[in-house]
Amino acid sequence: MHIVNIHEAKTQLSKLIEAAMKGEETVITKAGKPVARLCPLQVKTKIVYGLLKDKIKIHADFDGPLPEHKIKSFEA
Repeated sequence: MHIVNIHEAKTQLSKLIEAAMKGEETVITKAGKPVARLCPLQVKTKIVYGLLKDKIKIHADFDGPLPEHKIKSFEA
């Protein structure tokens, strides 16, 4: 983690942003006191529905009761 004052942050903003994109955090101070933190943004990926259509098959009884021998294997 880097600690820089406001003046340094203004003059090196592009460099600090590049560092944030690589996962580094920077604390910006004013008069020696922390006032802000520059960190990488967590971007959510877009969910695409239907990618596995026709590639997997769910049997009609998949949520039915388990056979007795499988239940016993969990209890062992």
